[in-house]
Amino acid sequence: MKNYFVIGNPIDHSLSPKLHNFWMKKNNIGAFYDKKKLEENDIESFIQQIKVGDITGLNVTVPFKKKVIPFLDKLSPEAEQTHSVNTIILQNNRLIGYNTDIGGFTNALKSLNFDSKGKKIFILGAGGVVPSIIFALNKMEASEITISNRTRKKAEDLKLQFSNIKIEEWGNVYDFDLIINATSLGLNNEDIDLDFSKIDNNKLFFDVIYNPIETNFLKTGKKLGNQTENGRLMFVYQAAEAFELWHGIKPEIDNKVIKLLEND
Repeated sequence: MKNYFVIGNPIDHSLSPKLHNFWMKKNNIGAFYDKKKLEENDIESFIQQIKVGDITGLNVTVPFKKKVIPFLDKLSPEAEQTHSVNTIILQNNRLIGYNTDIGGFTNALKSLNFDSKGKKIFILGAGGVVPSIIFALNKMEASEITISNRTRKKAEDLKLQFSNIKIEEWGNVYDFDLIINATSLGLNNEDIDLDFSKIDNNKLFFDVIYNPIETNFLKTGKKLGNQTENGRLMFVYQAAEAFELWHGIKPEIDNKVIKLLEND
């Protein structure tokens, strides 16, 4: 039987096994998907298990999306440009890294009927999925992308990659049409200590976190009269791209899939 894993640290919150196992059963694929918490020094040996056939494919989540790259033979153009990998496959005995987060975020915004063209975007955080989000927003012609991160150096490192972004101090709130929480604040119901009360309503508050379903960041946005969305749609769309890379099948995304994640 083929074996697939998602690796990260922490990993308990991941619903990837639930989603991929559902799709594999629905498409009569003889395989199993599980999650594995790793330490950084375990990454290389775990990835090498793909080459010997013990593992068929991997998804990668925080904090390893960049750290897996030295152990791969080739990157897709998107993974190379973002320095971020979330899906690994074996082709002709070569380990190939892909980035399906870009398509995941793009399709999530499309499904919300949010047009980023000419819009001001404010991103909280500078790690994990942020390079993929910036890449997607640039392709969608956002007019202004502002990054604020608790550690300023990480944001400055991003500016070396994406020269068009603005960097602002953590703690201040700047004008936006769309604000994205791409920090881990919210995984354990933490508050983001920012004051949004002076921002006009009818903005979009987007959290890349999908478990829990509603973080305190989203609750605040809703209370102030804004549209809110968690990361489940992005998660589902990026997973669908990974599924297609592995199995050559485009999985169906319907209400049953969304409810599957809600009922966890």
